[in-house]
Order: sequence, then structure tokens, then C-alpha cells
Amino acid sequence: MCLAAPGKVIKVDGQRTIVQYPGETREAMTGGETVKKGDWVLVQMGIIVQKLSPDEAASASGVWATA
Repeated sequence: MCLAAPGKVIKVDGQRTIVQYPGETREAMTGGETVKKGDWVLVQMGIIVQKLSPDEAASASGVWATA
């Protein structure tokens, strides 16, 4: 089972994005999602699988902070 932490999109270049997490940034492909700078996303195996609302991202980030 894979778990995904929420990350914030900081750059979009076509199908490629840069996603920022606490302490690191990673490249991810957009998959089927349309994303823009500032969106919160979940990434699995280098592919964005879901966009999150800011409230969902804050809630999920709180869970990761306590894990």
C-alpha cells in the first residue's frame, strides 16, 4: 500500500510539474489532472492522481505531522 502526502504545485510546464513538500521538491507528471501553480495535489509513483482543496490539504498535512 502506498500513502501520499499532499504537496503544492510550484511550477507547471506542459505535462511536467514541480511539487513542493516540507523539506523537498519533486517532479511529477500531470496524469489526467489539470493543475496550475498553487494547487494542492496527491502524487503516486510520480503521477498526480488527485487535486485537493486547501482545506483537504491542511487536514491531510495535519495527519502527516502527527505520524
